[in-house]
Amino acid sequence: MRKFLILPLALLACSAAADESTVILPLEAQTCNLPSAPARVAKDATYEDLVEAKGDISQFQADMERYRACLDKSREDVNLTEGNEVALNEAHNYSVEMEERVAEQFNVAVRAYKERQAEQAE
Repeated sequence: MRKFLILPLALLACSAAADESTVILPLEAQTCNLPSAPARVAKDATYEDLVEAKGDISQFQADMERYRACLDKSREDVNLTEGNEVALNEAHNYSVEMEERVAEQFNVAVRAYKERQAEQAE
């Protein structure tokens, strides 16, 4: 099964001001597979749930590293336009933001677990 990178239409349709080139990912970068985020961890997650989620998140982070490496490989093309560079930067930044959101959601669940444990210990 082949997965495609779906970018917001605004990213594909906007123009770079300096050279009026279209902002679009280079063809090679369009084949990079942006991984799906793992399922959100519930605030009432058990220890076992957190351990399982940590494994899923570690796999997600490894997949994100491969995705960004794929984007970086497409930067080697000497024919990239300014618009291609903008699109590559936006795709990279989006993946970092996505990874940060997943990590923060996990951290919220861990903090909630620790708070429940502390309350039970009282």
